[in-house]
Amino acid sequence: MKTALLFDLDGTLVDTDHLHLDAFNQLFAEHGFQVDRPTYTARIMGKPNSGIAEAFLPHMPRAEALALLTRKEAAYRDMVGEQLTPIAGLIHLLDWADGHRIPCGVVTNAPRANAELVLAALGISQRFQTLVIGDELAHAKPHPLPYLTGLERLGASAAHSVAFEDSPSGLRAAVDARIPAVGLMTALAAAQILEIGATLAVADFRDDRVRDLILQRMADAA
Repeated sequence: MKTALLFDLDGTLVDTDHLHLDAFNQLFAEHGFQVDRPTYTARIMGKPNSGIAEAFLPHMPRAEALALLTRKEAAYRDMVGEQLTPIAGLIHLLDWADGHRIPCGVVTNAPRANAELVLAALGISQRFQTLVIGDELAHAKPHPLPYLTGLERLGASAAHSVAFEDSPSGLRAAVDARIPAVGLMTALAAAQILEIGATLAVADFRDDRVRDLILQRMADAA
C-alpha cells in the first residue's frame, strides 16, 4: 500500500490556538470564568466539542454546554478573517509531496465549518484529497478511528504514512493508529511530544528530518 501524509488542522497547519482561546473566553465570561493557556492546552486543545462538554463543562446540562460551544465556534469563525498564516515550511512540504505524488489529507476534531473556512483562508483547500471530521465519525480523537478513516480513504497503510499533530489527543490518536507521528511544538515541548510516542518533535515543517522520515516510509513501502 502507498504512503500518505495526514495533517491535523489547528496548531499543525496553522497556529489558531490563540483565536480559539479568545473565543472560549469571550463566551465563558458570560458565565463568570476564564481559561488560561495552560488549562486550554491540558483540557481543551485538540478535543472535539462533545469531549470538551463532558470534561470541561460537567456542571452544565449537556444541551446547554453544546449550545455554548456552538456559539464559541461561531465567534471563532468571526475572528479568523484573513489573519491566518500557515506554519513555516508547510507550503513547500505540500509542493514536495505533490511532486512525489504523495496524497495528503486533513484529520481534525474541528467542526467542518471551521475546517473548511481555515483551509480556504490559507488557500490550500485543493491540496488535500480528503477531510476527516472527528465528530462525524463514531469516535473522534484521541480514538484512532479518524486516522484509520483517513488512511482508508487515501488507500494508504499506517506503517508507510506519516501523521502531523500538535495536541496530546491527536498524537495519541496517530500513535494508536500505528502511524509514525511528527509532533509540532506549537504548544507542547519536545519531551512531552516524544513521551506520548511521536517519532519526531519539530518546530515547523522546515526541519530536514520531516522529509527524511517520509522518504524512509516510502522506501519501506516500495
